[in-house]
Amino acid sequence: MLALLHTSPVHVPVFDALRDRDHPGLALRHLVHEGLLDRAREAGPEAVAAELRVLLGEAVAEGATAVLCTCSTIGAVAEASGAALGVPVLRVDRPMAAAAVAVAPDRLAVRIAVVAAVESTLGPTAALITEEAERLGRTVELRSLCVEGAWARFESGDRDGYVDAVAAAVDVIAGADAVVLAQASMADAAHRTRTAVPVLSSPRPGLSAAVAALRPEH
Repeated sequence: MLALLHTSPVHVPVFDALRDRDHPGLALRHLVHEGLLDRAREAGPEAVAAELRVLLGEAVAEGATAVLCTCSTIGAVAEASGAALGVPVLRVDRPMAAAAVAVAPDRLAVRIAVVAAVESTLGPTAALITEEAERLGRTVELRSLCVEGAWARFESGDRDGYVDAVAAAVDVIAGADAVVLAQASMADAAHRTRTAVPVLSSPRPGLSAAVAALRPEH
C-alpha cells in the first residue's frame, strides 16, 4: 500500500484520478494533516519533523510500504525520515526538479523559474533543484516568484481563480528554459498557460516515482 501525506484535502481527488488513469488497482491511503503546513510556515519545516516521524511511523505500522509527501514545504523533512522508518519516503517534487534540470541539454547551465503561491515553498524547492543540478553536474540559474494573492484564493475555495492567477504569472516569465510549479496544487495551471516554455508540475511524475519505489513489495 502507498500512503500519501497531504497538507490539503484538495489533493485527494487529484491523486485518485492519476491512480485510476496511470496505475489502476493501486491501493492508496490518504493522510491529510492541514496543520503541518501552517506550523511549518510559522516556524520552519524542521519544526514539524518530530510530528512527521510519528505520523509516517503510524502509516508504516498500518501497512504502508512507501510514502509520498505531496507538500513541497515539508518534503525534505519527510524524505529524511525514510531511513529510520525502513520504507521509501519520497517527496512529490523531486522527479519534477530532475526533469527541469535536464532541459536544454546542449548547455551546461539551465535557467529555471520557480513559481509558488506560498513563500515557504520557494526555499525548499530551490534547494532541491540545486541538489538535482549538482547530481547531474550542471549549473542552474534560479529565479523565484511568489504569486501575490493566489494563496488567499486557494484558501477561500476559489480553485479556478487560484489556477488562473498562477497561469497568468507564468505567462509573463521571460528568459527561462523551464518553469517549475512548486506546489502540487498548481498542476492545472500548466494546462492554462500560453507560454512556449516547458511548464512542469509534480503530481504525475511524483506518483509514478512512488509506485516504482513500491513495486518490489506491491
